[in-house]
Amino acid sequence: MSKSLVEMAAEIVQAQSSSKGLSTEEIAVALQSTFRALQGLQADEIKGMPCLTEGADLAKVTDVTPEKSIQKNKIVCLECGQEFRMLSPKHLKSHGLTGREYRTKWGFSLRQPLCAKSLSDRRKKAGKARGLPDNLKKAIAKRKKVGKAAKVAKSN
Repeated sequence: MSKSLVEMAAEIVQAQSSSKGLSTEEIAVALQSTFRALQGLQADEIKGMPCLTEGADLAKVTDVTPEKSIQKNKIVCLECGQEFRMLSPKHLKSHGLTGREYRTKWGFSLRQPLCAKSLSDRRKKAGKARGLPDNLKKAIAKRKKVGKAAKVAKSN
């Protein structure tokens, strides 16, 4: 069971008073200021919904499963429950993860884009409209030739 703010403030002030000799008035002032500080932190926590630490329960933050986290216009971070159009490397770094580690941890394919489906589709269409660059076409053709040569060598 979690402690109330009053209990936490009392424990903090008690620890302070045991290391320093505080008068009754100083204890009262310290208790009030500590309580107000804890209230402020609690209010900020509710507003901002900070990222979870490792080992915290995802179900408390969001009911989104990995399969449903990537939606048409948003992606839900499975670490903290925040919604984005794209999970940037900077955001993933705040959880101590890379894109590869995030995908592995939550069971995504390593080729799965970590962005909203609409953004992924728009990028795909733009790429097709530009066409394949000549260097990419050459690389694909070269890979096919090398693959055929390897197959012929194996059969001999």
